[in-house]
Amino acid sequence: MKHSLQEHEPILKDLSNTILDVCRESVTLIKRSDHSATIKLSQQQEWAIYLEFLKVLFNLADRVSAFYVPIQQQPEFMNSLEDHVSERLKTLLAPSLSSSDIDDQEIVVTVGQAVAESREMYEPYKFVFSEDSKERNAFFQHVGERVAGRAGAGNNQAIVSATVLCISAVLPALTALFEGKPPEPGAKASPTTQPQATGQSPAPSDTQVIKLISVVASISGEEFETRWGLLPQFRRDLKPDQVNTLTDYMNRVARIVGDRFAIESSKVLGKADPPVGNA
Repeated sequence: MKHSLQEHEPILKDLSNTILDVCRESVTLIKRSDHSATIKLSQQQEWAIYLEFLKVLFNLADRVSAFYVPIQQQPEFMNSLEDHVSERLKTLLAPSLSSSDIDDQEIVVTVGQAVAESREMYEPYKFVFSEDSKERNAFFQHVGERVAGRAGAGNNQAIVSATVLCISAVLPALTALFEGKPPEPGAKASPTTQPQATGQSPAPSDTQVIKLISVVASISGEEFETRWGLLPQFRRDLKPDQVNTLTDYMNRVARIVGDRFAIESSKVLGKADPPVGNA
């Protein structure tokens, strides 16, 4: 790819919007993941959770961009993404800035600090974003524990699971932006509401997309594995007979997906030069 940075301008705008949308909606999902643990969250805590998601999303955007942006341009690309996020956040916060002690420069500093902390905390994790690996799972777990800590809930597994769900679900969206694919219907929420000023919590969105059920297929050596899971809050909302019925259906779905995954993976592995990465 020999694109100039100017040619990446549409991607930078979409990325900044997506990152802030995901941060906002993730805070809402965390608050719903364990109501008893999050009901007393202060505005400062919600803002801290928002910034934790901002940190990890910058890291994920950096990892994905490495596959699509020429290596010589990537540092400038990420610097430009930081600028775009700062400008977009200033626009979203504009209604509340006039009545607070926060100014535009403080927002720029806040985003800059988030990016710096992101690099310090997450760059030691070495993994390819498209591969399900122990290192990536450890990275997800670390993020989940940090978010749970910001919520004052220690290693609350409901919060950790909700965090992992949020950050793993955004990877296909980031990839699609770089590949120029249009977003799936309902895959991206419209920024109809804005987060409040620094030190305050992001406001909930009128349009939210929450993945309640996920199915994951993976391969390790000659072994194929397919598993499915429910959002913890969703499981708690179901009656026992509904859980049993859903379990029967999802076990059948997992078998179908697993069989197809095994067939297609075997075809790929049988080639002389199998593709590497997200094939």
